[in-house]
Amino acid sequence: MSTDDPTDDLHKPLGQNPKKKKPFVLPIPVVTRAIAAALGLCVAVLAGWIVFVNDPFGGEPMVVVSAQPNKTAERAAAPAKPEAAPAALADADKPAAKTITIIDGSTGKRQEITVGQPGIPTAQKKTELKTEARPEPKPEAKPEASVDPRLLDTSRHGAIPKIAPDGARPADIYARPVKPQAGRADAPRIAIVIEGLGIGANGTAEALAKLPAPISLAFAPYGTDLERWVARARGEGHEVLLQIGMEPFDYPDNDPGPQTLLASLTPEQNIDRLHWFLSRFQGYVGVTSLMGARFTATDSALGPVIREAGKRGLIWFDNGTSPRSVAGQISGAANVAFAKADAVLDAVPTAAEIDNALARLEATARSRGLAIGAASALPVTIERIAQWAKAAEARGVMLVPVSMVANRAKTAS
Repeated sequence: MSTDDPTDDLHKPLGQNPKKKKPFVLPIPVVTRAIAAALGLCVAVLAGWIVFVNDPFGGEPMVVVSAQPNKTAERAAAPAKPEAAPAALADADKPAAKTITIIDGSTGKRQEITVGQPGIPTAQKKTELKTEARPEPKPEAKPEASVDPRLLDTSRHGAIPKIAPDGARPADIYARPVKPQAGRADAPRIAIVIEGLGIGANGTAEALAKLPAPISLAFAPYGTDLERWVARARGEGHEVLLQIGMEPFDYPDNDPGPQTLLASLTPEQNIDRLHWFLSRFQGYVGVTSLMGARFTATDSALGPVIREAGKRGLIWFDNGTSPRSVAGQISGAANVAFAKADAVLDAVPTAAEIDNALARLEATARSRGLAIGAASALPVTIERIAQWAKAAEARGVMLVPVSMVANRAKTAS
């Protein structure tokens, strides 16, 4: 039997000499494959450009122009002119106008911007852009507001007041008494003390500008330029008091400030803190409290402080804000010059209520011969008191400083 006989396949065992199938190949022309390779190369180049090239504008056209042209280089490159007219020199200082185009990448919007305005010198543009600052007023000391060196003592905090060896007291030397008008020596007298000055420069300047000289001014110990403000106030005829931070009932939630006198401290500690306050500035006739409802109601704490103030020739002024204050009893027993306000004029800080309080104070003065008021340095308070004071003299009322209504300390014999 021939090996080429196809019938032999029926006699051959299965699985021998199987026929292999050719793999299927997609008939892609050579040109198509070249195009695909080129596209792949473009994608690879684009990806590499995005990764390695720093261009946040995505290839948008842009122009970089200096906003401040180098005038020195331009003038050096230009030929020198023997004689330049003033107008030409002025034009040389003017920056050339240049226009640039900015294209918004998201919207395609174009915007023309001119860099440098012709005809406007750089110095003039800076002047136009400069914002005018409004400086706070500065106090001006006057020669007559000097401090008497006889009345200065030393402490670890600095100079503090004292009674001079010849018996002169700060309450007398720094007083600014006023003379009554002829034939009106028995006119009712009113003293007003404005507290809280020295902290705000504008408020202090307004008080000095509007209030007449007989009104006494109490300065807070934490202000700036205190010595100059006090010197200016005294130079304009005002008597000055020093405010001392004292413990209120809600201390420390309500804190007067550093070195506050506390009812829990020993007398020695409080007197040391008192000396710190007394050294803040000089030229005052007396002292008064800054807050201090708890401290002024505690005789064991207040007593040593009032006696120390009396030993230094000072008036103790009670502003009348605390009905539980025992300053009057202690001052009388210790022979310390003392004055207490009959009314707080701006307890309700409205113009109408301040006017009513001034009217009541005037009625008290007419019935008793004198009255004392206390108020804070609020703008509405200063305005209403200034208006009232202008007409007070015409009504027969005499404005006096606090030293003229204080109980005098008796001189030891």
